[in-house]
Amino acid sequence: MNVLWILAHPEPRSLNGYLAAEGQRALCAEGHRVEVSDLYAMGWNPVVDAAGYAHHPAERFQVAAAAKQAYESGALSADIRAEQEKINRADTIVVQFPMWWFGMPAILKGWFDRVWHQGFAYGLRGPNGEWIGYGDGFLAGKRAMAVVTMGGPAWFYGERGIHGAIGELLFPLQHGTLFYAGAEVLPPVLIPGADRFTPEQGEAAAEELRERLLTIPTTEPIAYRTQNGGDYDHNLVLRPDVAPGLTGLGAHVA
Repeated sequence: MNVLWILAHPEPRSLNGYLAAEGQRALCAEGHRVEVSDLYAMGWNPVVDAAGYAHHPAERFQVAAAAKQAYESGALSADIRAEQEKINRADTIVVQFPMWWFGMPAILKGWFDRVWHQGFAYGLRGPNGEWIGYGDGFLAGKRAMAVVTMGGPAWFYGERGIHGAIGELLFPLQHGTLFYAGAEVLPPVLIPGADRFTPEQGEAAAEELRERLLTIPTTEPIAYRTQNGGDYDHNLVLRPDVAPGLTGLGAHVA
């Protein structure tokens, strides 16, 4: 595999730092190639601004249009171009982060905001001129997996847990970002209770991560419904005969 590992944690001596190092070491030991975007170590700028898209400050800044124009004209800032080149080289993407306030850290959200812009990550058309997404897109043929640490215990994130089901908390990333872009999204590696881990628990989590990483090629992806697979009508609403009576995020998993 050609793996792009995106890490969003400010402390390399943390559990996240340890897991990232162990996971990358395991992949390399098996002959896989790993390229790393350690966002904090890079000093990644998470803020969308006109400068990143070479947009003239005297003109109104329409973000999506400016990003698309900069991409097509080769005027993107060097940091954005570098990340897009890493994505293009990869066939597997690992996104690792601690869950903060039910989502990803701002620096990682800003990576997606700046790098996954119109013309590169969305707003694309298929061979017949149709809009593509949710199962087809610029990540088609690639696999993606999230590695997430959480402070609370596992039962907080169960179907009836007070924090809400983890599959729903990760839905914006896994379905709305990775699957929308065409990736096959694998079940995440989840490390709950991370704030209170002992060294022994840290090693157990690392071993689980190693196993999951080395089985990426054979792991069954989450069965999200594809946009153009027949489950949705022309308004991209689930047809009445598909999962009748079921609503909410779970309806979009076959």
